[in-house]
Amino acid sequence: MSDEELGKKDDDHKPVNSAGPRRSTSSWQPSRVPPPRRSLKRVGLVLAIAVFIYLFVHNIPVLGPNDRMRRPVYPSSQGHLPSRPNYPPPGAAMHPPNPAAQAQTQTQALALNAGERDFNGPIKFLNLAVSLQAISNTRGSQDKNRNVLFAAASLKSAATLLPMACQMGEKLKNYVHFALLGQSRISLEQLSEINGIDKTCIIIFHDARPDYAGISTDGRLEKSVFRGFHHLNAYIHPQAIILDASNDEETFFTRGVKQHVKVSKTTLIELPRLASKSLSWITMLDSAALRMWNKIKIDILIQATPKSSGSLIRLLRSLGAADYTSSAIPHITIELPHHLDASTKRFLDSFAWPPSYIPNPTNERYMSLKHRLSPRKLTEEETSTRFLESFWPVQPQQSHVLVLSPHTEVAPQFFNYLKFLLLEYRYSTSAEFHNWGRHLFGISLEQPLVTIDGEQPFSPPLFREPEDISGQSKGVPNLFLWQAPTSNAVLLLGEKWMELHDFVSRTMQVKENFDVMPTVVSEKVISKQHPSWMEHALRLARVRGYWFIYPGNEVAQHLATVHGELYNIPEEYADSKASVADDAGDGEIERIKQRVRLAPETPLAPLSLLDTLPKRGYLWPLSALPVTAWEGVEVDSRDFRAHTNEFELLFKGTVGECDVETGKGQKGYEASSTQDLFCNVP
Repeated sequence: MSDEELGKKDDDHKPVNSAGPRRSTSSWQPSRVPPPRRSLKRVGLVLAIAVFIYLFVHNIPVLGPNDRMRRPVYPSSQGHLPSRPNYPPPGAAMHPPNPAAQAQTQTQALALNAGERDFNGPIKFLNLAVSLQAISNTRGSQDKNRNVLFAAASLKSAATLLPMACQMGEKLKNYVHFALLGQSRISLEQLSEINGIDKTCIIIFHDARPDYAGISTDGRLEKSVFRGFHHLNAYIHPQAIILDASNDEETFFTRGVKQHVKVSKTTLIELPRLASKSLSWITMLDSAALRMWNKIKIDILIQATPKSSGSLIRLLRSLGAADYTSSAIPHITIELPHHLDASTKRFLDSFAWPPSYIPNPTNERYMSLKHRLSPRKLTEEETSTRFLESFWPVQPQQSHVLVLSPHTEVAPQFFNYLKFLLLEYRYSTSAEFHNWGRHLFGISLEQPLVTIDGEQPFSPPLFREPEDISGQSKGVPNLFLWQAPTSNAVLLLGEKWMELHDFVSRTMQVKENFDVMPTVVSEKVISKQHPSWMEHALRLARVRGYWFIYPGNEVAQHLATVHGELYNIPEEYADSKASVADDAGDGEIERIKQRVRLAPETPLAPLSLLDTLPKRGYLWPLSALPVTAWEGVEVDSRDFRAHTNEFELLFKGTVGECDVETGKGQKGYEASSTQDLFCNVP
C-alpha cells in the first residue's frame, strides 16, 4: 500500500468533533491512568512471592552449601597405601544455625520455661545436610574407608570423647568425625570452646540434633538418634562408632545407637568410665583395625603341672585382677594333671570367672576344667597331642589362643597390650597391605633371659630407627622379632595354631613310614625345661620363616613375670635322666632346676599402657623391627630368608620326600595347611 492510502485510512478512523473545529495540541489531555491501589497490589504480590521463596529455600534441609558454609577442598592423597588422609579446614562444619533454627530455639526456650516436653512431631535435621555434603572426598560411600565416628548426646560424654577424638586426629591415620545428637541447645562453637578444642584439633563436626529437640519426648529423641545415624551412615559409612558407655550418657541415645547398629552392622565401641586412661591407646589405631574391635576372640589355655598348686592359684588371681574392658571376657581352659591336691581343688571351686566387676547377666561361667584320667606319665608325642587337642579356633582369622604357664603372673594391663599389638600388626591397613600376618606366629608377653637351648644368656637386639643410616646410634630397647617360641606367656594366632596342628599330624604319619627318622625331625634343639610341643612349633617357624613379637625389657616388666621358685620340669621329662642331654644324671637335672629357680625375676610395675610403650605407644612397622634367628643371634632380613629357604628345601627333601630340584608332584601352598611340605602324606 502507498503512503497516501495509509494516511487516508488513518484519517477515516480519527474522531471528529462535530461541534466545531478540532482542539489544538496544547489542549490535549493524557488518557486516564489506573488507580494507584491496583499497582500497590501488584508490588505486594511480587514481594510476597519473593518472601515465600526465600523462606521455603531456607527452611528445608538444603542439599548444597549456603554462602556461609563452603565445601572444603581435599587435596588428593599421594603415595601408596597406607597414605595420610587429608582433612578439611578445622571447624569447617561448625556453621551457625539457619533462621529457622534460631526461630525454633526461641520457641523451645518458651516451652522449657513452661516445663513442657511433649512435642512428638515430624523430625527434621536443620543443620546436618551441609556438613555431610561437605565431606564427599572422605569416600564415605565405600564399604571400606578411613572414617571413624565419635558420637555423644550428653555434654559430659562429649567432654570425655572430644579429647580422645583430637588425639586420634593428630595421628593422621583416620578421618575423625564427631556428631552431636540429643537435646542440648549449645552451639558447636561453644562446645569446642568449653572443651578447649581449637583449630589444631583435626576433626569434622556434625550437628545431628533434630528440630525442637529441647521440648521433644524421649521417644522422639530416640527415633531422631536412629534416623540421625542413618543419615550419618549414608554419607560417612564409619568403620567404627565410638561412644561413652558410662552413666553420663543419655539413655535414649544409647538405645537409638544400638538399634542402628543392629541394622547397619557397624562396629560399636563402648568406652567405659575412665577410658581416657585405660584405653587411650585406641587413638593410635586406624579404621581397619578398629573395624575388628568386637570380632576378634581370645581364649586362654593353661596346662597345670603336678605339684604346682601355689603357682596356679597365683596365676588365676592375677588373671582375675586384670582389665578386660577392651574386649569380651576370654574363656579359660585349664588342663589339670591326674593328681590334684586339695588346696587347688578348693580354690577352683570358689574361683569366680568372669570377675565380679564384669557384668554377667546370664551367670555363665567362662571356664572349662579338663582332668586327665590316666595316672601314667605321658610321652612327648602324647603330651604334644593332648596340648594341641585342647583348643580349636572357630574362625581362624579372628580366633586366637593365649598359652600361659602356671609359673607366670600377669599384670593388670596385659590383655590391653595383646589386643593393641594384635589389632595393629594383624588387622590394620598397613598389616593388610604388607601382609604381615603371613609370617606372624604369635605375640609374647615376657622376655626370656636365656636361649631356648638353655645354655647361653639371651641379649635382645636393640632397636635403631630406620632414619639412622650411619648406624652411630647404639639403639634402645624396643619390640623385636624372634624365631624361637615360648611357652610361658604367648598368644598364638588361630591360623598358625591350625597349621601347627596339621604339621604335627603329618609328622606323626611320616614317622610310621621311616625306620630311622631324619635328623631334621629327630634332633632336639630345645632344652627339656620347656614342654615338648615347642619343638614342633620351632620346626614350623624355621621351615616357614615365622617369627614371634617379643617386648623390650622395659615393656616386659609391665606385662608378665615368670616365677622360678616353684619350678618343675615338664611332666614328659620329669622321670628322665636329662633335661638337655640324654645321658645327663640326677645332679645335672638338679642344677638345671636350681638355675631356673634362682634366675632373676622381672618385677611387675603397674603403669598405663601408653606410658609403658616407647614414644607414648607408637608402634614401628613390623618390617623396621630387628630380627633374631632361633639361636638367639640378630640377623639381616635377607639372611633370615636365605636360612628359611635352605631349611625348607632340606625338610621337603628328607622328611616330605619331595623332588626339590624339579618340584614334580609337589602341592601348592594353602593357608593353615602344611600339605606342600609333605609329598608322602595325602
